[in-house]
Amino acid sequence: MAGLLEAIQRCVYFLHASSHSLSWPLQGEHLLKHKKDNDLFESLAAINERFAKLQDTLGAAMRHSLILSGEQADSFMKVLTIFEKSGVVESIEAWQLARAARNLAAHDYETDYELVAAHFNALNEQQYMLFKTAQRFVQFALHTLKVAPQSNDFSQEFDNITRLHTATAKQLGSDPN
Repeated sequence: MAGLLEAIQRCVYFLHASSHSLSWPLQGEHLLKHKKDNDLFESLAAINERFAKLQDTLGAAMRHSLILSGEQADSFMKVLTIFEKSGVVESIEAWQLARAARNLAAHDYETDYELVAAHFNALNEQQYMLFKTAQRFVQFALHTLKVAPQSNDFSQEFDNITRLHTATAKQLGSDPN
């Protein structure tokens, strides 16, 4: 479990780094104009991969924590329901929306740059939910399971990133909490 917590922190760190390297929101016209810009499209590919990795790692850690707690984790919907009730997951719908967006990217080879921009803008907006879920889950593991990340290698950056995103969302009025 400690290794999964560190992996979550590492995923947040690298997703934030990839996202932070771009100017948001993306415009289809800009992507079309720079369609041969390897650095730009490497950053976008990294965002796709890192977004998916963070969501997958969070899912695995949530399931594992329930098993450690002696809870039944026979379906992921049950896992989400438990963590929604505990306040770790904002909502099942938000989680599923992020899942659908990342799955579309894995199977879509779109050449309409307006749609490509819309996809990445959606991932950028939804990463806040994942960052907040990660923050809440790490706190849940610490307080409920008494398990901390395996090392502190990413802890300070993780705290800064999740705190920054929470403060920004509150300023924009998009944080319901």
